[in-house]
Amino acid sequence: MDANEKGKDDVCYLQPRTLADRVNIANDFVKRFHYPLPMVVDAMDNKAGELYAAWPERLYIINPDGRIAYRGGMGPFDYHPEQVRAFLEKKN
Repeated sequence: MDANEKGKDDVCYLQPRTLADRVNIANDFVKRFHYPLPMVVDAMDNKAGELYAAWPERLYIINPDGRIAYRGGMGPFDYHPEQVRAFLEKKN
């Protein structure tokens, strides 16, 4: 994938083999791109990915009590960030 080749954004990682590797990659992303939202990292067994069916992309809103308030469709064809914005604006 061109967008992930080292050079343009200097983003290229080896496949993580440990949780520490995954955390380092996530921390690098947050720092490099000034990502303002909380981020979580799945364990090496990918259990969260399996439970949430998040591949290749899916947007969730989690209530403060830990319950799912919104689950978006699976991307790329049913991926609609504007629905998330509308949901959040309606809740405020």
